[in-house]
Amino acid sequence: MGVFDAVEKKLEDAVGGVFARAFKGDVQPVEITAKLQRELDREAKLLDSERKLVPNEFRIALSNHDYNRLSPYSKTLNIEIFAQLESYAASHGYIFNGPLAIEYAVNEKLPIGRFKLTSAAVAKVESADAPLFAKPGALAIEINGTKYPLHNAVTVIGRGSEADLRINDPGISRQHARILLQGHGEKQTLTIEDLGSTNGIRVNGEKVSSARLNLESKLTIGNTAAQIVSGA
Repeated sequence: MGVFDAVEKKLEDAVGGVFARAFKGDVQPVEITAKLQRELDREAKLLDSERKLVPNEFRIALSNHDYNRLSPYSKTLNIEIFAQLESYAASHGYIFNGPLAIEYAVNEKLPIGRFKLTSAAVAKVESADAPLFAKPGALAIEINGTKYPLHNAVTVIGRGSEADLRINDPGISRQHARILLQGHGEKQTLTIEDLGSTNGIRVNGEKVSSARLNLESKLTIGNTAAQIVSGA
């Protein structure tokens, strides 16, 4: 029995014969698992001689028919898929920089039996300041759709526990960079400085050792994208 057959067998055991009947002729779990593994291969980014960064968040678009058939089993399906992806990643030297997640959505243009997959490597981010509340006129750094207000004179960004803003990205050093805040209100200024990191920092696409930041400045820290935004 191959690995994909084993996945289907586990799923059938978990939800009974209804599962096999529900998916007969439609999008098959084995097809989803196979495409996810190919997606890891396609999107793998070299970190060093032994490790490659791969996506950890996935979105699977299905026809309305397939979505309605699959969604009742999505929780059970994901548990088995995650186990397969983790095993596959370990055997290929692939690294996830955050928890695995699969979102299922409807695409009315897709025919029955077809699906589309998109993916992203999304790092888990934690702040030493909790809870975080933005002050009027404050700026923030936005990562993965979440704003982290910049309150302190110095905010250290890194992968280590000593960082103020911790990003679980293998391309980020333990203390990667720091953002310096000076002034108040409209006179507030931000500067980012590299702290001797391995992979450096980019501001608006340009690699820098230090740079002034403005509203909407785009940053790349390791493999993680960020942007300076209003904290409001």
